[in-house]
Amino acid sequence: MVGIRSYGAYIPRYRLNRRKIFEAMGWLNPATAALAQGEKAVAGSDEDSLTMAAAAGMNCTAGIERGELGGVYFGSTTLPFKERQNAGIVAGALGMDDDVRSADFSGSLKSGTAALISALEAVASGGANNMVACAADCRLGKMGSPQEMTFGDAAAAFLVGDKDVIAEYKGSFSVTEDFVDHVRGMYSKFDRQWEDRWIRDLGYEKLIPRAVNGLLEKYQMKIGDFAKVIYSCHYVPERKKLNKKLGLEPDQAQDILLDKIGDMGSAQSLVMLAAALEDAKAGDKIMVVSFGNGCDALCFEVTDNISRLKSRKGVSWHLANRAELDRYEKYLTWRFIVPVEMGLRSEEDLTTRWSLVTRLNKAVLGFYGSRCLKCGTPQFPPQRVCANPTCGAVDEMEPWRFADKNAKIASFTGDNLAVSMNPPQIYGNILFDGGGKLMMDFTDCDLASLYVGMQVSFSFRIKYFDSRRDIIRYFWKAVPVMEVK
Repeated sequence: MVGIRSYGAYIPRYRLNRRKIFEAMGWLNPATAALAQGEKAVAGSDEDSLTMAAAAGMNCTAGIERGELGGVYFGSTTLPFKERQNAGIVAGALGMDDDVRSADFSGSLKSGTAALISALEAVASGGANNMVACAADCRLGKMGSPQEMTFGDAAAAFLVGDKDVIAEYKGSFSVTEDFVDHVRGMYSKFDRQWEDRWIRDLGYEKLIPRAVNGLLEKYQMKIGDFAKVIYSCHYVPERKKLNKKLGLEPDQAQDILLDKIGDMGSAQSLVMLAAALEDAKAGDKIMVVSFGNGCDALCFEVTDNISRLKSRKGVSWHLANRAELDRYEKYLTWRFIVPVEMGLRSEEDLTTRWSLVTRLNKAVLGFYGSRCLKCGTPQFPPQRVCANPTCGAVDEMEPWRFADKNAKIASFTGDNLAVSMNPPQIYGNILFDGGGKLMMDFTDCDLASLYVGMQVSFSFRIKYFDSRRDIIRYFWKAVPVMEVK
Protein backbone atom coordinates (compact mmCIF):
# COMPACT_ATOMS: atom_id res chain seq x y z
CA MET A 1 0.00 0.00 0.00
CA VAL A 2 1.49 3.32 -1.09
CA GLY A 3 0.45 6.64 0.37
CA ILE A 4 1.05 9.27 3.01
CA ARG A 5 2.68 8.09 6.25
CA SER A 6 2.82 11.45 8.00
CA TYR A 7 2.22 15.13 7.38
CA GLY A 8 3.43 18.46 8.66
CA ALA A 9 2.75 22.12 8.05
CA TYR A 10 4.38 25.43 8.74
CA ILE A 11 2.83 28.88 8.90
CA PRO A 12 5.08 31.78 9.94
CA ARG A 13 4.39 33.27 13.35
CA TYR A 14 3.84 36.81 12.09
CA ARG A 15 0.48 37.90 10.63
CA LEU A 16 -0.12 41.19 8.88
CA ASN A 17 -3.60 42.69 9.09
CA ARG A 18 -4.66 43.57 5.55
CA ARG A 19 -6.26 46.77 6.81
CA LYS A 20 -2.73 48.04 7.59
CA ILE A 21 -1.76 47.51 3.95
CA PHE A 22 -4.82 49.39 2.74
CA GLU A 23 -4.25 52.26 5.17
CA ALA A 24 -0.76 52.69 3.74
CA MET A 25 -1.43 52.06 0.04
CA GLY A 26 -5.18 52.32 -0.50
CA TRP A 27 -4.79 55.85 -1.89
CA LEU A 28 -3.08 54.32 -4.93
CA ASN A 29 -5.66 51.63 -5.64
CA PRO A 30 -8.94 52.19 -3.74
CA ALA A 31 -10.40 49.02 -5.25
CA THR A 32 -8.19 46.94 -2.93
CA ALA A 33 -10.56 47.91 -0.10
CA ALA A 34 -12.59 44.83 -1.03
CA LEU A 35 -9.55 42.68 -0.18
CA ALA A 36 -8.67 44.45 3.08
CA GLN A 37 -10.20 41.77 5.30
CA GLY A 38 -8.55 39.28 7.61
CA GLU A 39 -4.79 38.80 7.78
CA LYS A 40 -1.96 37.23 5.81
CA ALA A 41 0.91 35.09 7.08
CA VAL A 42 4.26 36.81 6.64
CA ALA A 43 7.63 35.07 6.68
CA GLY A 44 10.03 36.58 9.20
CA SER A 45 13.17 38.48 8.28
CA ASP A 46 15.18 35.23 8.56
CA GLU A 47 12.75 33.03 6.62
CA ASP A 48 12.16 32.09 3.00
CA SER A 49 10.50 29.26 1.10
CA LEU A 50 13.41 26.92 1.85
CA THR A 51 13.40 27.45 5.63
CA MET A 52 9.62 27.06 5.70
CA ALA A 53 9.84 23.78 3.76
CA ALA A 54 12.48 22.57 6.23
CA ALA A 55 10.22 23.51 9.17
CA ALA A 56 7.26 21.64 7.66
CA GLY A 57 9.55 18.69 6.99
CA MET A 58 10.75 18.71 10.61
CA ASN A 59 7.14 18.56 11.80
CA CYS A 60 6.35 15.81 9.30
CA THR A 61 9.32 13.57 10.18
CA ALA A 62 9.26 13.99 13.96
CA GLY A 63 9.88 10.61 15.57
CA ILE A 64 11.13 9.04 12.32
CA GLU A 65 14.68 7.67 12.26
CA ARG A 66 16.85 9.76 9.94
CA GLY A 67 18.28 6.65 8.32
CA GLU A 68 14.80 5.63 7.12
CA LEU A 69 14.32 8.77 5.03
CA GLY A 70 14.86 8.29 1.31
CA GLY A 71 14.97 11.84 -0.02
CA VAL A 72 13.23 15.14 -0.65
CA TYR A 73 11.16 16.54 -3.50
CA PHE A 74 10.60 20.28 -3.09
CA GLY A 75 8.04 22.32 -5.03
CA SER A 76 8.12 26.12 -5.07
CA THR A 77 7.99 29.10 -7.42
CA THR A 78 10.25 31.11 -5.08
CA LEU A 79 13.30 28.89 -4.76
CA PRO A 80 16.23 30.85 -3.27
CA PHE A 81 18.77 29.31 -5.67
CA LYS A 82 18.62 28.89 -9.45
CA GLU A 83 21.83 26.85 -9.60
CA ARG A 84 22.20 25.00 -6.33
CA GLN A 85 19.73 22.31 -5.45
CA ASN A 86 17.30 23.66 -2.89
CA ALA A 87 15.89 20.21 -2.08
CA GLY A 88 19.40 19.09 -1.21
CA ILE A 89 19.65 21.84 1.41
CA VAL A 90 16.27 20.78 2.85
CA ALA A 91 17.50 17.17 2.97
CA GLY A 92 20.56 18.34 4.91
CA ALA A 93 18.40 20.35 7.33
CA LEU A 94 16.28 17.25 7.95
CA GLY A 95 19.42 15.33 8.88
CA MET A 96 19.22 12.85 6.01
CA ASP A 97 22.11 10.66 4.92
CA ASP A 98 23.99 11.54 1.75
CA ASP A 99 22.75 8.55 -0.25
CA VAL A 100 19.23 9.92 -0.81
CA ARG A 101 17.30 11.24 -3.80
CA SER A 102 16.42 14.92 -4.18
CA ALA A 103 14.90 17.20 -6.81
CA ASP A 104 13.44 20.68 -7.19
CA PHE A 105 10.07 21.31 -8.85
CA SER A 106 9.25 24.81 -10.01
CA GLY A 107 7.84 26.98 -12.81
CA SER A 108 4.18 26.48 -11.88
CA LEU A 109 1.86 26.82 -8.91
CA LYS A 110 1.12 23.12 -9.25
CA SER A 111 4.77 22.31 -8.57
CA GLY A 112 3.79 21.22 -5.04
CA THR A 113 1.41 18.51 -6.24
CA ALA A 114 3.89 17.59 -8.98
CA ALA A 115 6.46 16.89 -6.25
CA LEU A 116 3.92 14.83 -4.28
CA ILE A 117 2.86 12.78 -7.32
CA SER A 118 6.50 12.13 -8.20
CA ALA A 119 7.20 10.93 -4.66
CA LEU A 120 4.15 8.65 -4.70
CA GLU A 121 5.09 7.17 -8.08
CA ALA A 122 8.73 6.70 -7.03
CA VAL A 123 7.61 4.68 -4.02
CA ALA A 124 5.03 2.74 -6.07
CA SER A 125 7.73 1.77 -8.60
CA GLY A 126 10.01 0.48 -5.86
CA GLY A 127 12.73 2.95 -6.79
CA ALA A 128 12.52 4.88 -3.52
CA ASN A 129 10.80 4.83 -0.16
CA ASN A 130 10.00 7.23 2.66
CA MET A 131 10.26 10.29 0.45
CA VAL A 132 9.48 13.74 1.85
CA ALA A 133 7.41 15.79 -0.60
CA CYS A 134 7.19 19.42 0.46
CA ALA A 135 6.00 22.72 -0.97
CA ALA A 136 6.46 26.30 0.15
CA ASP A 137 6.12 29.74 -1.35
CA CYS A 138 6.97 33.29 -0.36
CA ARG A 139 5.61 35.30 -3.31
CA LEU A 140 5.63 39.08 -3.60
CA GLY A 141 3.19 41.54 -5.10
CA LYS A 142 4.02 45.17 -5.78
CA MET A 143 3.03 47.71 -3.15
CA GLY A 144 -0.64 48.60 -3.52
CA SER A 145 -1.44 45.60 -5.74
CA PRO A 146 -4.17 42.99 -5.19
CA GLN A 147 -1.42 40.35 -5.02
CA GLU A 148 0.17 42.11 -2.06
CA MET A 149 -3.18 41.84 -0.29
CA THR A 150 -3.84 38.19 -1.09
CA PHE A 151 -0.45 36.42 -1.10
CA GLY A 152 0.47 34.61 2.12
CA ASP A 153 3.49 32.50 3.13
CA ALA A 154 3.25 28.87 4.21
CA ALA A 155 4.56 25.34 3.69
CA ALA A 156 3.46 21.72 3.93
CA ALA A 157 5.28 18.39 3.87
CA PHE A 158 4.27 14.74 3.51
CA LEU A 159 6.19 11.54 4.18
CA VAL A 160 5.38 9.07 1.40
CA GLY A 161 5.99 5.37 1.93
CA ASP A 162 4.56 1.87 1.66
CA LYS A 163 4.11 1.03 5.36
CA ASP A 164 1.99 2.52 8.16
CA VAL A 165 0.12 4.58 5.57
CA ILE A 166 -2.50 6.98 6.98
CA ALA A 167 -3.91 7.94 3.55
CA GLU A 168 -3.67 5.48 0.70
CA TYR A 169 -2.92 6.89 -2.74
CA LYS A 170 -5.64 5.84 -5.18
CA GLY A 171 -4.49 7.65 -8.31
CA SER A 172 -4.24 10.98 -10.10
CA PHE A 173 -5.24 12.83 -13.25
CA SER A 174 -3.35 15.78 -14.71
CA VAL A 175 -4.06 18.54 -17.20
CA THR A 176 -1.27 20.60 -18.75
CA GLU A 177 -2.13 23.83 -20.53
CA ASP A 178 -0.07 26.97 -21.06
CA PHE A 179 -2.75 29.12 -19.49
CA VAL A 180 -1.03 32.31 -18.31
CA ASP A 181 -2.70 33.87 -15.30
CA HIS A 182 0.43 34.78 -13.32
CA VAL A 183 3.86 35.19 -14.85
CA ARG A 184 7.28 36.07 -13.51
CA GLY A 185 10.40 36.18 -15.68
CA MET A 186 13.96 35.33 -14.75
CA TYR A 187 14.75 38.81 -13.47
CA SER A 188 11.37 39.71 -11.97
CA LYS A 189 10.98 40.17 -8.23
CA PHE A 190 7.22 40.72 -8.28
CA ASP A 191 4.32 38.69 -9.64
CA ARG A 192 2.55 39.97 -12.75
CA GLN A 193 -1.10 39.02 -13.08
CA TRP A 194 -3.45 39.12 -16.06
CA GLU A 195 -7.08 40.27 -15.82
CA ASP A 196 -9.18 38.71 -13.03
CA ARG A 197 -12.09 37.91 -15.33
CA TRP A 198 -9.74 36.03 -17.67
CA ILE A 199 -8.37 33.99 -14.75
CA ARG A 200 -11.82 33.19 -13.36
CA ASP A 201 -13.73 32.45 -16.55
CA LEU A 202 -11.12 30.70 -18.68
CA GLY A 203 -8.88 29.44 -15.90
CA TYR A 204 -10.55 28.18 -12.76
CA GLU A 205 -13.98 27.65 -14.29
CA LYS A 206 -12.71 25.44 -17.11
CA LEU A 207 -9.54 23.75 -15.92
CA ILE A 208 -10.62 22.69 -12.41
CA PRO A 209 -13.85 20.92 -13.54
CA ARG A 210 -11.84 19.29 -16.33
CA ALA A 211 -9.36 17.87 -13.80
CA VAL A 212 -12.04 16.83 -11.31
CA ASN A 213 -14.21 15.13 -13.92
CA GLY A 214 -11.15 13.50 -15.48
CA LEU A 215 -10.22 11.92 -12.15
CA LEU A 216 -13.80 10.77 -11.51
CA GLU A 217 -14.09 9.19 -14.96
CA LYS A 218 -10.64 7.56 -14.81
CA TYR A 219 -11.42 5.76 -11.56
CA GLN A 220 -15.20 5.45 -11.98
CA MET A 221 -16.03 7.49 -8.92
CA LYS A 222 -18.63 10.11 -8.01
CA ILE A 223 -18.13 13.48 -6.36
CA GLY A 224 -20.37 12.35 -3.52
CA ASP A 225 -17.82 9.65 -2.62
CA PHE A 226 -15.47 12.28 -1.20
CA ALA A 227 -15.58 13.55 2.37
CA LYS A 228 -13.41 16.52 1.38
CA VAL A 229 -12.58 18.13 -1.95
CA ILE A 230 -9.60 20.49 -1.94
CA TYR A 231 -8.93 22.90 -4.76
CA SER A 232 -7.01 26.12 -5.31
CA CYS A 233 -9.09 29.20 -6.08
CA HIS A 234 -8.86 32.35 -3.97
CA TYR A 235 -11.81 34.14 -5.61
CA VAL A 236 -14.62 33.74 -3.06
CA PRO A 237 -17.57 34.23 -5.50
CA GLU A 238 -15.90 31.91 -8.00
CA ARG A 239 -15.51 29.22 -5.35
CA LYS A 240 -19.24 29.32 -4.66
CA LYS A 241 -19.88 29.01 -8.37
CA LEU A 242 -17.44 26.10 -8.70
CA ASN A 243 -18.88 24.31 -5.67
CA LYS A 244 -22.26 24.37 -7.38
CA LYS A 245 -20.84 23.35 -10.76
CA LEU A 246 -18.92 20.42 -9.23
CA GLY A 247 -21.93 19.33 -7.17
CA LEU A 248 -20.26 19.85 -3.80
CA GLU A 249 -22.17 20.05 -0.56
CA PRO A 250 -21.08 22.91 1.75
CA ASP A 251 -19.23 20.59 4.14
CA GLN A 252 -17.33 18.85 1.32
CA ALA A 253 -15.32 21.89 0.21
CA GLN A 254 -12.21 22.33 2.37
CA ASP A 255 -11.62 25.79 3.84
CA ILE A 256 -9.07 27.67 1.69
CA LEU A 257 -7.83 29.71 4.70
CA LEU A 258 -7.64 32.91 2.66
CA ASP A 259 -8.58 35.20 5.55
CA LYS A 260 -6.09 33.55 7.93
CA ILE A 261 -3.05 32.83 5.73
CA GLY A 262 -3.64 34.06 2.19
CA ASP A 263 -3.00 32.62 -1.26
CA MET A 264 -0.11 30.23 -0.57
CA GLY A 265 0.99 29.59 -4.15
CA SER A 266 2.46 26.13 -4.74
CA ALA A 267 1.76 25.21 -1.09
CA GLN A 268 -1.95 26.06 -1.27
CA SER A 269 -3.51 22.66 -1.94
CA LEU A 270 -1.01 20.80 0.22
CA VAL A 271 -1.55 23.01 3.27
CA MET A 272 -5.28 22.43 2.80
CA LEU A 273 -4.60 18.67 2.60
CA ALA A 274 -2.65 18.81 5.86
CA ALA A 275 -5.59 20.63 7.46
CA ALA A 276 -8.04 18.03 6.14
CA LEU A 277 -5.96 15.15 7.53
CA GLU A 278 -6.11 16.69 11.02
CA ASP A 279 -9.88 16.05 11.10
CA ALA A 280 -10.06 12.97 8.85
CA LYS A 281 -11.30 9.58 9.93
CA ALA A 282 -10.78 6.11 8.52
CA GLY A 283 -12.63 5.54 5.25
CA ASP A 284 -12.75 9.19 4.22
CA LYS A 285 -11.85 9.87 0.62
CA ILE A 286 -10.04 13.15 -0.10
CA MET A 287 -9.57 14.78 -3.48
CA VAL A 288 -6.74 17.31 -3.90
CA VAL A 289 -6.68 19.63 -6.91
CA SER A 290 -3.94 22.16 -7.63
CA PHE A 291 -4.06 24.94 -10.24
CA GLY A 292 -1.29 26.51 -12.31
CA ASN A 293 -0.68 26.05 -16.06
CA GLY A 294 -3.15 23.20 -15.81
CA CYS A 295 -4.21 21.09 -12.85
CA ASP A 296 -3.24 18.00 -10.89
CA ALA A 297 -6.00 16.00 -9.22
CA LEU A 298 -5.13 13.33 -6.64
CA CYS A 299 -7.28 10.87 -4.71
CA PHE A 300 -6.53 9.49 -1.23
CA GLU A 301 -8.45 7.19 1.12
CA VAL A 302 -7.78 7.55 4.85
CA THR A 303 -6.85 4.33 6.67
CA ASP A 304 -7.17 3.11 10.26
CA ASN A 305 -3.57 4.24 10.89
CA ILE A 306 -4.76 7.85 11.08
CA SER A 307 -5.81 7.27 14.69
CA ARG A 308 -2.38 5.90 15.61
CA LEU A 309 -0.33 8.75 14.18
CA LYS A 310 1.24 10.81 16.94
CA SER A 311 0.09 14.40 17.09
CA ARG A 312 1.79 16.79 14.68
CA LYS A 313 2.25 20.54 14.64
CA GLY A 314 -0.25 20.91 11.87
CA VAL A 315 -2.24 23.78 10.44
CA SER A 316 -4.45 24.36 13.51
CA TRP A 317 -1.41 24.57 15.84
CA HIS A 318 0.30 27.09 13.61
CA LEU A 319 -2.85 29.18 13.20
CA ALA A 320 -2.98 29.49 16.99
CA ASN A 321 0.76 30.21 17.26
CA ARG A 322 0.55 33.75 15.91
CA ALA A 323 1.83 37.23 16.65
CA GLU A 324 0.60 40.36 14.94
CA LEU A 325 3.14 42.23 12.85
CA ASP A 326 2.81 45.69 14.27
CA ARG A 327 4.04 47.66 11.26
CA TYR A 328 3.49 47.28 7.52
CA GLU A 329 6.91 48.86 7.00
CA LYS A 330 8.58 45.86 8.67
CA TYR A 331 7.13 43.59 6.01
CA LEU A 332 8.51 45.86 3.27
CA THR A 333 11.94 45.84 4.89
CA TRP A 334 12.07 42.11 5.55
CA ARG A 335 11.27 41.31 1.92
CA PHE A 336 13.75 43.90 0.56
CA ILE A 337 10.90 45.76 -1.13
CA VAL A 338 12.18 49.13 0.14
CA PRO A 339 15.85 49.95 0.90
CA VAL A 340 16.72 50.94 4.45
CA GLU A 341 19.87 52.17 6.19
CA MET A 342 21.37 49.32 8.24
CA GLY A 343 24.46 51.22 9.43
CA LEU A 344 28.17 50.80 8.85
CA ARG A 345 28.24 47.41 10.58
CA SER A 346 26.08 46.00 7.77
CA GLU A 347 28.82 46.74 5.23
CA GLU A 348 30.97 43.81 6.34
CA ASP A 349 31.92 41.58 3.40
CA LEU A 350 30.13 38.30 4.14
CA THR A 351 32.14 36.01 1.88
CA THR A 352 31.04 32.37 1.84
CA ARG A 353 33.96 29.93 1.83
CA TRP A 354 32.50 26.88 0.15
CA SER A 355 35.40 24.61 1.12
CA LEU A 356 34.62 25.27 4.78
CA VAL A 357 30.87 24.84 4.21
CA THR A 358 31.53 21.50 2.53
CA ARG A 359 33.75 20.22 5.34
CA LEU A 360 31.19 21.25 7.98
CA ASN A 361 28.13 20.48 5.89
CA LYS A 362 26.51 18.14 8.41
CA ALA A 363 27.11 20.60 11.23
CA VAL A 364 25.80 23.63 9.33
CA LEU A 365 22.76 22.08 7.66
CA GLY A 366 21.83 19.20 9.94
CA PHE A 367 23.03 20.71 13.25
CA TYR A 368 25.16 17.63 13.86
CA GLY A 369 27.85 17.68 16.52
CA SER A 370 29.55 14.72 18.14
CA ARG A 371 29.24 12.75 21.35
CA CYS A 372 32.08 10.98 23.08
CA LEU A 373 31.59 7.21 23.20
CA LYS A 374 33.67 6.96 26.39
CA CYS A 375 32.12 9.62 28.64
CA GLY A 376 28.94 10.58 26.72
CA THR A 377 29.77 14.30 26.44
CA PRO A 378 27.98 16.01 23.50
CA GLN A 379 29.91 18.80 21.75
CA PHE A 380 29.42 21.22 18.89
CA PRO A 381 30.91 21.61 16.36
CA PRO A 382 31.97 17.97 15.93
CA GLN A 383 35.37 17.21 17.43
CA ARG A 384 38.03 14.51 17.21
CA VAL A 385 39.18 15.10 20.80
CA CYS A 386 36.67 14.99 23.65
CA ALA A 387 36.16 18.43 25.23
CA ASN A 388 35.59 16.91 28.68
CA PRO A 389 38.83 17.70 30.61
CA THR A 390 38.51 14.48 32.61
CA CYS A 391 38.25 12.37 29.45
CA GLY A 392 40.20 13.63 26.41
CA ALA A 393 39.42 10.56 24.28
CA VAL A 394 40.67 10.79 20.68
CA ASP A 395 38.68 9.65 17.62
CA GLU A 396 36.03 7.94 19.73
CA MET A 397 33.01 9.99 18.67
CA GLU A 398 29.56 9.32 17.24
CA PRO A 399 27.41 11.82 15.29
CA TRP A 400 25.00 13.69 17.57
CA ARG A 401 22.07 15.68 16.17
CA PHE A 402 21.23 18.72 18.29
CA ALA A 403 18.29 19.92 16.14
CA ASP A 404 15.74 17.64 17.80
CA LYS A 405 17.07 17.81 21.38
CA ASN A 406 15.37 19.58 24.29
CA ALA A 407 17.15 22.66 25.60
CA LYS A 408 16.67 25.76 27.72
CA ILE A 409 17.98 29.31 27.97
CA ALA A 410 21.03 29.77 30.19
CA SER A 411 21.49 33.49 29.46
CA PHE A 412 20.29 36.07 26.93
CA THR A 413 20.68 39.68 25.89
CA GLY A 414 19.19 42.17 23.44
CA ASP A 415 21.77 43.98 21.31
CA ASN A 416 20.62 47.25 19.71
CA LEU A 417 24.00 47.83 18.05
CA ALA A 418 24.14 44.54 16.14
CA VAL A 419 22.92 44.44 12.53
CA SER A 420 19.33 43.21 12.59
CA MET A 421 16.23 43.44 10.38
CA ASN A 422 14.15 43.17 13.54
CA PRO A 423 16.08 44.89 16.34
CA PRO A 424 17.19 44.27 18.95
CA GLN A 425 19.26 41.25 17.95
CA ILE A 426 18.57 38.65 20.64
CA TYR A 427 21.09 35.93 21.42
CA GLY A 428 22.44 33.99 24.36
CA ASN A 429 23.66 30.66 25.72
CA ILE A 430 21.62 27.49 25.31
CA LEU A 431 21.92 24.45 27.60
CA PHE A 432 21.02 21.13 25.96
CA ASP A 433 19.43 18.34 27.96
CA GLY A 434 22.04 15.62 28.35
CA GLY A 435 24.92 18.05 27.96
CA GLY A 436 26.22 20.68 25.62
CA LYS A 437 26.20 24.47 25.67
CA LEU A 438 26.14 26.83 22.68
CA MET A 439 25.69 30.54 22.00
CA MET A 440 22.89 31.01 19.46
CA ASP A 441 20.68 33.65 17.90
CA PHE A 442 17.04 33.66 19.04
CA THR A 443 14.11 34.19 16.69
CA ASP A 444 10.30 34.48 16.74
CA CYS A 445 10.32 36.19 20.13
CA ASP A 446 10.60 39.52 21.91
CA LEU A 447 13.02 40.40 24.68
CA ALA A 448 10.32 40.98 27.30
CA SER A 449 8.96 37.44 27.03
CA LEU A 450 12.27 35.63 27.72
CA TYR A 451 13.59 34.26 30.99
CA VAL A 452 16.44 32.02 32.12
CA GLY A 453 15.34 28.39 32.13
CA MET A 454 12.81 28.89 29.33
CA GLN A 455 12.48 25.92 26.98
CA VAL A 456 13.57 26.37 23.37
CA SER A 457 13.26 24.41 20.14
CA PHE A 458 15.41 24.84 17.05
CA SER A 459 14.57 26.15 13.58
CA PHE A 460 16.57 26.24 10.34
CA ARG A 461 16.81 29.91 9.36
CA ILE A 462 18.68 32.45 7.27
CA LYS A 463 21.94 33.36 9.01
CA TYR A 464 22.83 36.18 6.64
CA PHE A 465 22.35 37.36 3.07
CA ASP A 466 25.41 38.22 1.02
CA SER A 467 23.85 40.83 -1.28
CA ARG A 468 27.09 41.38 -3.17
CA ARG A 469 27.12 37.78 -4.44
CA ASP A 470 23.40 37.00 -4.07
CA ILE A 471 24.05 34.12 -1.66
CA ILE A 472 22.00 33.10 1.37
CA ARG A 473 23.72 31.31 4.24
CA TYR A 474 21.64 29.19 6.58
CA PHE A 475 22.07 27.92 10.12
CA TRP A 476 19.94 27.07 13.14
CA LYS A 477 18.37 29.45 15.63
CA ALA A 478 16.71 28.96 19.00
CA VAL A 479 12.95 29.50 19.18
CA PRO A 480 11.59 30.08 22.70
CA VAL A 481 8.65 27.77 23.34
CA MET A 482 5.53 29.86 23.93
CA GLU A 483 2.22 28.56 25.23
CA VAL A 484 -0.17 28.02 22.33
CA LYS A 485 -3.82 28.28 23.30
